[in-house]
Amino acid sequence: MRGLIVAALVSVASMVWADVPQEMRAADVVILGEVHDNAHAHARQAELVAALQPGALVFEMLTPDQAGWVTPELRDDAGALAQALDWQAGGWPDFEMYHPIFTAAPEARVFGAAVPRGAAREAMEAGVVAFFGGDAALYGLDEPLDADQQAARERFQFKAHCEALPEEMLPAMVDLQRLRDAELARQTRAALNETGGPVVVITGNGHARKDWGMPVYLERVMPEAKVFSLAIAEEGETEGAFDAVEEVPVAEREDPCAAFRKDG
Repeated sequence: MRGLIVAALVSVASMVWADVPQEMRAADVVILGEVHDNAHAHARQAELVAALQPGALVFEMLTPDQAGWVTPELRDDAGALAQALDWQAGGWPDFEMYHPIFTAAPEARVFGAAVPRGAAREAMEAGVVAFFGGDAALYGLDEPLDADQQAARERFQFKAHCEALPEEMLPAMVDLQRLRDAELARQTRAALNETGGPVVVITGNGHARKDWGMPVYLERVMPEAKVFSLAIAEEGETEGAFDAVEEVPVAEREDPCAAFRKDG
């Protein structure tokens, strides 16, 4: 069965390979951004992973411990893998959208880069530099952002949280985003060093930004690595710098901010 799956994927990969930009083919690290609840974005990610056949996949959605639970026996079974990962508890969208990414490169080693909710609370209390540990300076977490970027990122967080966060919380939310970017970079670095690559990173478009996202932190520790970042974004919703942008139809969803609005 596994041989049939691999053969089918080779066929699919050959169909989309011509559609893969040359810069992406040559990259050591390919970052595939997403809108988390958009099935079209995940389908495109799976197509590209099938074409690239990376040595490693790094998921924003998995912790390092969870990544170790992805075994060959479970990988092809969406229900069993979701249960083993306790996917629903993570608050991510339906695993059925993500499962084809896992099976698109069946030999790729899986790495996790998530900062769990409990750890995020701990980081907010202790500070992200102390929480990240001895590598904080290496990744630049001990360096403040310039005033313009800090202000822009606070505005971004305010909008992303339905304009409902108290102003005094915004700096901490920016710090948490930087922590997540640095952890993605740390796990991507490990994946590239341990497998030889190429490495594909599955993450939100915000983390994939080359102007202030995960690539900034990866460049600090692996300046020689060739990194290609693709935003797979809904029509007209791209913010930030990327090597390329692909637009997908807007997903049908309820208004996530409706609960924060007052009646009338």
